[in-house]
Amino acid sequence: MELHVFPDSHQANAAATDCLADWLTLPSTRNVMVAAGNTPIELYRRIGERGLMLSHLNVFALDEYVGVPLEEPRNCANLMRRCVQQAWGIPPAQFHTVSSLEADALASVQEHERKITAASGLDVIILGLGQNGHLGFNEPGSAENSVGRLLDLDTISIEANRKWFGGDYAPAKGVTVGLKTILAARQVLIMAHGSHKTVAVQAMVAGRRSPQCPASFLQGHTDTHVFLDEAAASKLQRTA
Repeated sequence: MELHVFPDSHQANAAATDCLADWLTLPSTRNVMVAAGNTPIELYRRIGERGLMLSHLNVFALDEYVGVPLEEPRNCANLMRRCVQQAWGIPPAQFHTVSSLEADALASVQEHERKITAASGLDVIILGLGQNGHLGFNEPGSAENSVGRLLDLDTISIEANRKWFGGDYAPAKGVTVGLKTILAARQVLIMAHGSHKTVAVQAMVAGRRSPQCPASFLQGHTDTHVFLDEAAASKLQRTA
């Protein structure tokens, strides 16, 4: 796990953009997974502004809120369609999502993982860090070898969802690619900004590898780059 700490989120995003642009333009990069949420959006915008030739990529969404209409513009599928697929010039047939409808969610994420396996796995994954240490909707208690599934969310995640949707929805369930698929990605870029992420950052980087902080399993990954602002990294700095 390689740490990159910057004075503010602007500088952290700039450095993360340089790193991701290098990865995406490698001849070996074909399959990319993207996380939704507040933190990576600026990264995706910056990549789009660079005008890179990325039409060869297959892009997979990481997760989805469950119980939100398919047409809701703030769900993961539609957000990533605007911010990644369209902004990066990815052909629609090469953009893969999972369903936000509870009746379809489990089958869709299982098919999602089958597509990833058939494509020889993920080359790059972009992640945000949940306030409780989750990756995607792999909440605390998720096993290192967990697979794609539908699950109940922690209270802290439900409240974050309520804020994201401005009170219109507060999904209590999510569907996510499993940690087994996430940890098998060849290169991982994960970001965390703000003082509300300090506990999760410390657990991810310096805590025991444990299902109680799913992000801590990245300690065993061979090529993970962590981009932090000083606020998110402050507990690490005090410990040092």
